[in-house]
Amino acid sequence: MTESEMKVTANGTNIFAMPLPDFSKVTLPGFGSNEQVLERARQGFEKIKAASEEMSEALRETYSSSAKSTADYGLKVFELSNTNAASALDFMIHLCGSKSATDVLALSAEQTRKAFDTASHQNRELWSLAQKLATETGEPIRKHFTKALHQAG
Repeated sequence: MTESEMKVTANGTNIFAMPLPDFSKVTLPGFGSNEQVLERARQGFEKIKAASEEMSEALRETYSSSAKSTADYGLKVFELSNTNAASALDFMIHLCGSKSATDVLALSAEQTRKAFDTASHQNRELWSLAQKLATETGEPIRKHFTKALHQAG
């Protein structure tokens, strides 16, 4: 029998005038009535939908927070690069004005000390921004995931 031969007529029979089975009254042992099964399924789907919406919101917040923190970090790297380039150029200008080897050694030692101190300070700034980025990225996920789990439970 082909699919076209199984078309249902308006009175609920197929083309052979045979009644179609009514599955609305069938119950499965241990599951309760069809209405109860359907209600539990509907509730389960509503919980899944709520959890999905919660996670979507968490991802939106995470992306927004992450984008801002990443931009801040990138801008700080540019700022530090500019500062380091300016410092190196200042050193080269002073070095070109040196009159003796003693001046060159003194300028080099001063520049080395200054560069070390600056690098230490800059690394602390970048580390702080990286920690902030990690915290702000993870917080919305943690908050919404916890909320979704409480709703589902």
